[in-house]
Amino acid sequence: MKPRPPRLAVRALILHQDRLLLVNAFRGSVSDLWCAPGGGVNSHSSLPDNLIREVHEETGLTVAVGAPVLINEFHAPEHGFHQCDVYFRCTITAGVVDYAWRDPEGVVTKRRFFSRGELAHIRFKPDSLPDAAWGGAMLYDPLEQMVR
Repeated sequence: MKPRPPRLAVRALILHQDRLLLVNAFRGSVSDLWCAPGGGVNSHSSLPDNLIREVHEETGLTVAVGAPVLINEFHAPEHGFHQCDVYFRCTITAGVVDYAWRDPEGVVTKRRFFSRGELAHIRFKPDSLPDAAWGGAMLYDPLEQMVR
């Protein structure tokens, strides 16, 4: 298998009333795994601009992008996949989570706010997500195995 270059993605950590917004990004809800909204970076557009676009596509929300708080790498060596995610703190500037919202690409099937305590009862990635969302320091989480 020919190695591919790592894919760059951006993700939003959006806390609202001390609850973290997560999405289920699996077509047809084939997995119960939750993650922060975001996605792949388009060339010639800044990381914050890419994140604003991705958050709106997946949630219908408009956000202001703050400081980066986590860099996480996912990989699946058996598939030659390696992705570097940069997580930014974001705040909602317009919109509300509407459960009828449809992701134009059909990838995100659910969106929901979770308290820190509720995270103990769901599957999510990356493992360092709660520390990044509710913590204060910049984190680096290298080469976490990708799961579905």
